[in-house]
Amino acid sequence: MRLRPILPDVLCVFCLVVVASLMSSFAMAGSGDFPSWLTAHIGDGDGQIAPVVLERARALYLQKERDGAVRNPCYFAMDATRPNDLGGGSGRRFYVICESRQSFRAIPAGHGGGRDLGSAADFANGRRCVKNFGNAMDSDLTAGGAYVTGETKTSFKGYYRASPGQNAVFTRTFLQFEGEGETANARERKIGGHAAATLKGICLLKDPNSAYANPNGYVPFGNLVEYSGGRSDGCTSWSPSDARQIIAMTRDDPTTLYIYPSAADVHAVARAAMAGRSLAGAGLYWNASCLRDIRAPRYWSRETLEPILAQYERDHPRPPPRPIPICRGQ
Repeated sequence: MRLRPILPDVLCVFCLVVVASLMSSFAMAGSGDFPSWLTAHIGDGDGQIAPVVLERARALYLQKERDGAVRNPCYFAMDATRPNDLGGGSGRRFYVICESRQSFRAIPAGHGGGRDLGSAADFANGRRCVKNFGNAMDSDLTAGGAYVTGETKTSFKGYYRASPGQNAVFTRTFLQFEGEGETANARERKIGGHAAATLKGICLLKDPNSAYANPNGYVPFGNLVEYSGGRSDGCTSWSPSDARQIIAMTRDDPTTLYIYPSAADVHAVARAAMAGRSLAGAGLYWNASCLRDIRAPRYWSRETLEPILAQYERDHPRPPPRPIPICRGQ
């Protein structure tokens, strides 16, 4: 049988208390004193930011700035409760805020796709809305909370056909996130941000003159696929053009990122939703459109999910990797 999202009453009451405490501490930090120019961007519409998301992102940034951990004039926020797929385009739910420049920008961003392990557990997410969150290793889930951007690493992925008769090198830069609290294992999980682009249908192309050629003179070659607004392995993904700008902003100049919702938010909203209570009346927030889709969210902690994943891997050992085929007709 599939695991059902039943939450103990004591845990959920505790979560409500935690959320209230977090909101109180953020307010005490002065995060609610928004500049007038920024207030115009607060709301539920596409490209706007919910008050609690801005409060927490701003409070995290101001705290890290006071502590000397960041000096970047900009900070980031993400509202993973908002819809990702709007049918005719991607929802803008990742925010770049530069207060000294009075600059606010909302862009699309992908979320963790999760996994469906059949009868063991189903914690997969659709393209439109996120139902499942978590911080377990190998879960492919988004974990909300506080992060600081870290170092970048650029990796060669292979070649692709840029135009008739012309191949191009595809590299992708990964921006590491450093977490704290529930997100403290971000480095262990290899959680960060990168362009929503990858190579599919990889084969080995003979190119002994390439600097990337293996000892036998072959390089990876595939079809370049962009999945902006799609799902990822738990990382935050942006369009290639947005990724270039964000990575350039943070290279050697870290800043903060707050991803909403935290584990406590998920638990509290799930409790209220399953009880049929008004979120606004309980002082809680979730995007209304996505809540109608998912009915109630669930947070999968590493303590809960990692043993399930470990047993699943034992029961379903991965087959040995197949050799990459040689390209034909390229």
